[in-house]
Amino acid sequence: MTLEEALAGLKAHVEPGRDAQMAAYHKQSRPVLGIANPALNDLTRTWRQALSVEARVTLAGALWQTDIFEARIAAAKLLTQARIRPDAAVWTLLQSWLPDFDSWAIADHAAMAMQKRLVADPTRLDQVETWTRSDHMWTRRAALVATLPWTKQNHPKPEELAARDRILGWAAGYVPDRDWFIQKAIAWWLRELSKHDPERVRGFLAAHGAGLKPFAAREAGKYLAAAA
Repeated sequence: MTLEEALAGLKAHVEPGRDAQMAAYHKQSRPVLGIANPALNDLTRTWRQALSVEARVTLAGALWQTDIFEARIAAAKLLTQARIRPDAAVWTLLQSWLPDFDSWAIADHAAMAMQKRLVADPTRLDQVETWTRSDHMWTRRAALVATLPWTKQNHPKPEELAARDRILGWAAGYVPDRDWFIQKAIAWWLRELSKHDPERVRGFLAAHGAGLKPFAAREAGKYLAAAA
């Protein structure tokens, strides 16, 4: 599939008038076509089934370079799959997008693809740790969003607990950062973890909660009362 064919496929799902609404909601200065997310899901699912991994990586890279809002989201969705073999090129491409992150919707879709690759190979957390020291806020944020799977295990193995504590250490290092998106990401990670490991969240908030912005502390502890 060529880039031109993929773009034609995307444009076939444009809803008239939706572009302005989406551009305003997502605060986009890049081109926005006006395509609903369910249509993107259906289209990229068809592409994933039809294309080899190599072809998907090539197409995803080309879609990303168009800098069209929906094309970048479609690029991420093309690579969001639990089982991809081989996946080294996928992981390399996903990491190459980090400096381009500038809005939550695109960053979060890419991070969902990253989550799958990290679960497939947890040794990649060593690379993710380098993101936490980036000067780019969206890269630092991605270190938490991409590691959300480690909040979800009900019966974690020892190595999963070690990874959980490691990522909590990154979150603790972020606490002094006053950026709203960073504070929101800390709260998101803790809130999800509280559904499965409330004691760790209580410990984190006891040690670091006072340093969080009030909204983040509230959100982080949202489910703790129910878990008591």
